[in-house]
Amino acid sequence: MENYQARVVREGLSFGEGPRWHEGRLWYSDFYRHGVFSMREDGGDERLELAVPGQPSGLGWLPDGDLVVASGTERQLLRARDGVATPFCDLRAHFGFWANDLVTSSAGVTYVGNFGFDLDAVLRDEGVQGLSEERALTNVVAVGANGEVLQVIPDFVFPNGSVLTPDERTLIVAETLAFRLSAFDVAADGTLTNRRVWAQLDFVAIDGICLDAEGQIWVANALGTECLRVKEGGEITAKVAASQNTYACMLGGEHRDQLYVMSAPTSDRFRVAEQRDGKIEVAIVAVPGAGRP
Repeated sequence: MENYQARVVREGLSFGEGPRWHEGRLWYSDFYRHGVFSMREDGGDERLELAVPGQPSGLGWLPDGDLVVASGTERQLLRARDGVATPFCDLRAHFGFWANDLVTSSAGVTYVGNFGFDLDAVLRDEGVQGLSEERALTNVVAVGANGEVLQVIPDFVFPNGSVLTPDERTLIVAETLAFRLSAFDVAADGTLTNRRVWAQLDFVAIDGICLDAEGQIWVANALGTECLRVKEGGEITAKVAASQNTYACMLGGEHRDQLYVMSAPTSDRFRVAEQRDGKIEVAIVAVPGAGRP
């Protein structure tokens, strides 16, 4: 197994999410600074790209270049151009709790998940014994390029980061509280069929993910200070060590061989919302990124 050590390139975040490499910069959401930001490859020149009062999460881009943002607490998608956002799709009928991560295809179909329930409150009030697959079950929603709901796919256990393979015929979704990656066939109209387990891991709470050119997936482990590179079937082939728990990752940089890691002491909003301990860390890895995001 290959081992890498990440270095910190940016500090002062509250809770970073949804990193994306776009037009030569790393874009990312920061939950409790309530904005979408971007920075240079080296961590400098941070810019506020979009203010999102409802807590931004996953990011994607439509074919016309408009930004799609999951507005978490509002349980909707926003569409933004030149720093101005408008409502794109209301997901409250399908989401039990906050909207979360997403991926957008080249055709403009966005696949977005949600928490399903108030994880932080359950852990505070009941502890880990309050967690169950039944409580966590929720939907992933496919939203068309016109902002209309295309498909509602049920029975996910806390759906989180998602990737599309380079041919965009396979979608892979992280199910955080089931410790697994689930794959689907993507039809020409963007709908999903043929659900199957892509990889089942042991006690790895898979959060954000990204795909590399060899078809392996880097997963951020919300239970540990590491990102893991996983083959289909579950073999772990590499590890990037970080300074804090990891919650999302993205292959970017000029050659897409830099794994950017969003880290924080915890994801518990009752502890981190008023803090600025979040970091962006990076390690150069052997295989560049591929697919979407």
